[in-house]
Amino acid sequence: MPTPREEYDQVFNLLEQHHKWFKESIPLIASENIPSPAVRETMATDFGNRYAEGWPGERVYAGCRFIDKVEFKCIELMKKLYDAEFVDVRPISGVVANLAVYTAFTEPNDILMALSIPCGGHITSGKKELGGTAGAVKGLVVEYLPLDYKELNIDVDKTKKKIQELAAKGKPPKFAMFGASVFPFPHPVRDLAEAFHSVGATVGYDAAHVAGLIAGKQFQDPLREGADVASLSTHKTFFGPQHGSILSWEKHAEKLKKATFPGMVSNHHLHAVAGLTVACAEMLEFGKEYASQIVKNAKALAQALYERGFEVLAAHKGFTESHVILIDITKHGDGGTIEETLEKANIIINRNLLPWDIKEGRHFMHPGGIRMGVSEVTRLGMKESEMKEIAEFVKRVIIDAAPLDKVAADVAEFRKGYQKVHYCFENATEAYKYVRIR
Repeated sequence: MPTPREEYDQVFNLLEQHHKWFKESIPLIASENIPSPAVRETMATDFGNRYAEGWPGERVYAGCRFIDKVEFKCIELMKKLYDAEFVDVRPISGVVANLAVYTAFTEPNDILMALSIPCGGHITSGKKELGGTAGAVKGLVVEYLPLDYKELNIDVDKTKKKIQELAAKGKPPKFAMFGASVFPFPHPVRDLAEAFHSVGATVGYDAAHVAGLIAGKQFQDPLREGADVASLSTHKTFFGPQHGSILSWEKHAEKLKKATFPGMVSNHHLHAVAGLTVACAEMLEFGKEYASQIVKNAKALAQALYERGFEVLAAHKGFTESHVILIDITKHGDGGTIEETLEKANIIINRNLLPWDIKEGRHFMHPGGIRMGVSEVTRLGMKESEMKEIAEFVKRVIIDAAPLDKVAADVAEFRKGYQKVHYCFENATEAYKYVRIR
């Protein structure tokens, strides 16, 4: 049996191995990003040991003199980024942000309209029988927004028809949630907001995946297009750390504040709030350039993969207008097997359901698709030419069946030139350097 000290040492050994592996890998998980050294520094501060229940300036705990100042600054900077009247930075994740939104605007058994999970929807908008947050935790009845499979977007006409059909049955939707986990194109918020409002529904927008693109003025602006509230996580296309926030209008401020605390959080991870404040400053300075490069890189990677024989969806409309691309991988295997194979070559992607997978008998462990995102590689300084190199690595693994150890070695060599975080004020520490403070 290992001793406690040996167990202790093994934890740090595993942590260091992880850092080394990611230093030599191509990270293409659409829901991940790499924070700047400055954000990493905030995460190691004493803020992470403190409590600050309540709104800044109205805390339940003492000792918040500087914590309050940082949180107020975070709110101020996020209001500038999103031109929002009200911001709450206390949700500790995108899931908690969505729960707070549901708490503020719905009651159990209300009808929520959102995309299904195979069509790109998030588990927080899922049905009770699937264990989804909306159904299982908040008791909402979920009706699906119709998706146009070819366009990879919500079908406006079918949605309007469904709203009226539900209203005619005396069961109008009370909440509509735009946004998704697979989110290549802006959703038709402007086209549908009035239809939802006309039956008394609140319009929400889950900006978890595209928060950085919205802040960088490269995607839609949901609050100006008719959304009543937007929820987000802060580490996908935003600059980290992992946290959540809510954007809305002042008229909804009190109900949202109460829903967050005491509804959803007690303490709200104050070191992460400090990190988010730094990230907001970075986004204000560098966000437009970064977001623009993300979209360029996503389009370039999609095009390069398409030219190498991969069935990248939505080719007829440029593949994507965000950070994410979706690939039907069924000609080469299933998504789960492809994910495992690429990981052995140090290429980190994730399997993903295609909209039609369930109807064709596939499931989430071995779906027909894979998903790639370029937020992290863009933050590492890669541009369009590097996307072609990445596509070639993927082709070597999946189509050419090249030896995985050889590809992994070539990937590690490729990564040597991309070890610093870009779009930040200071980057003296390498992106994946293990920092020891013991």
